[in-house]
Amino acid sequence: MGLRRVLLLGEGNFSFAASLCGAAGTHVVATCYESEEDATRRGGAARSIRRLRDCGAEVVFSVDCTKLKDYFSPEKREFDCIYFNFPHCGRKAGVVKNRELLAHFFHSCAEVLAEEGEVHVALCNGQGGTPADQPRREWHNSWQIVAVAAGAGFILSDVHPFNAETIHGYKCTGYRSQDKSFHVEGALNHIFTRSTPPPCPKSRSCEAQLESQKVSFQVPQVLVDKINRGFLEPNSNHPVRTVKEKLTAGLSQAFPLQNIGSCLSLLQQGHLHGACHSNVFWITLSPAPSTEEMSHRLANTVLSSHIDSCQDTDKNVQGCHIPKQFYLRPSLLSHAQAIIQEGAFPLGTLHVLSGPVFRKCRVTPHSMPVFHEMLIVFAVNRGTESSCIQMLVNNIKTTIHSLHQTASGTKPGLNLQEATSFETTELDDFAAFESQLSKIQYFICMETDAPGCTVGVVRTSPELISSELVVVFASLNLDLLAMLLCGISDWRMLWTSDTRFLQQFPRGELRLFKSFSLYPPSYVHDVSFWVPDGEQFDEVAFHTIARRVSGEMVISIQLRDSFQQPGTGRRSLCYRLTFQSCDRALSCWEAAEMQLHFREQIQQHLGVTLR
Repeated sequence: MGLRRVLLLGEGNFSFAASLCGAAGTHVVATCYESEEDATRRGGAARSIRRLRDCGAEVVFSVDCTKLKDYFSPEKREFDCIYFNFPHCGRKAGVVKNRELLAHFFHSCAEVLAEEGEVHVALCNGQGGTPADQPRREWHNSWQIVAVAAGAGFILSDVHPFNAETIHGYKCTGYRSQDKSFHVEGALNHIFTRSTPPPCPKSRSCEAQLESQKVSFQVPQVLVDKINRGFLEPNSNHPVRTVKEKLTAGLSQAFPLQNIGSCLSLLQQGHLHGACHSNVFWITLSPAPSTEEMSHRLANTVLSSHIDSCQDTDKNVQGCHIPKQFYLRPSLLSHAQAIIQEGAFPLGTLHVLSGPVFRKCRVTPHSMPVFHEMLIVFAVNRGTESSCIQMLVNNIKTTIHSLHQTASGTKPGLNLQEATSFETTELDDFAAFESQLSKIQYFICMETDAPGCTVGVVRTSPELISSELVVVFASLNLDLLAMLLCGISDWRMLWTSDTRFLQQFPRGELRLFKSFSLYPPSYVHDVSFWVPDGEQFDEVAFHTIARRVSGEMVISIQLRDSFQQPGTGRRSLCYRLTFQSCDRALSCWEAAEMQLHFREQIQQHLGVTLR
């Protein structure tokens, strides 16, 4: 393994650099903005420079931190760590000038930093503008370091006190090594790492077998990075799979259990079983193209996905009649019902199905357009269903308690609540959608630091097999359970492509998640428009477009104002969108571009008139 290369910028008396030199396996390159003649005049600088050179370190003078690649040849640009302690433009420079300095500095770092390298920036208390600053300055009066770094593709991965007194021989100097030093009491060291690159919008096709016909379909854009991710595959160490395996193991100790194969079609046809048409992803299919046709796929579209409308239309592609009303499955219920109708459904045996399901939904903290459902199905004698359901939920509760205590050392509250005790307006999005599918007897709720949320539902279906038997369906949201058990605050993190997420979860283990992107910046934009006359505004479609054009970067959509024009009766709506990423850098100009694209898309797909 090669030497760890460390670059230090803006050194004053070189005492910080001197404290690092001599460390095993480390090569130090210490620089300052001043000339050698000016730098060596500072108290203690000459001694530190001699020590650095004696230890084999490089000392470079007159280095501009905004043009780093100019000072190092290509083979010497791969620094593992870059330090910049207390950057400042000097004199009476305000926050705007210092933000500009940091912006140029971070862009410069991106050209000389190793792929997995770190950038350490120490700032005086309050300058950074993050919640770690105590007291925290108003945002406009801070250096906004996380937002500035995001513009160069960096995320804040750690922040901790800069303890000057623990650094041997270190003496802080002021701007350009002036005798008046910076106030380092309460100072913070901000550690930045590279973000994963922005996703490239692209179409994606999938093939599926439907009865005797092989068909191709284009994945709706909002789901492109969420299809066939393999979270539940045997070689996966994803926490969603771990939750599923632990629950299955717990259930198998108390009940006979049969796992249904995972090869269940993503596509369904026909009746929605109560779900609202606007809440599903409608798909138009075509036969899968032959090998010769593959080269013409880009020129000849073989599918169109109805993201913002749900019209039922027949379509002829290449002379073939295509059935109407295909959609991505919003639930595993229909698969379970098909298995029951095939017979061979032993009394008391749990049949477990699991896989991703897809639902259009509003943008809220726990609303997921895709999540992994675990559906437990079993038949019991009529009159025993209540006791059997309680027994099942007690088993799930025991497993959840054990998992939560292992991960966090605490026990969550998990309880079974009768559906009749809830008003429709009290249901969260998961529970509300499940209520559309069929009547629910019980909600499985998990109490956390936040208000309790629904992680599962239980419903029964009498006379599905015979008049003496009742079939029980228990549906669990595995993604939400994984979030609550591992302390993951944002559902989008489950789908991140950043390898630092899965590295925290050894196979078969659940641990508390430590975010690698702290205090991500957020950007607020408003949009107002006139609704088409005489039409009901489709808010779910509005939210779905926001998800799609932003790549799931919109975390909140709030109705700010609703106005009806006197005389004409025209209705105007104003919404506020908040853009924020949980796992990668998002700059203010990227958010602004997303907002502009969003405005274009709602005008095109929803027929609104922008104001």
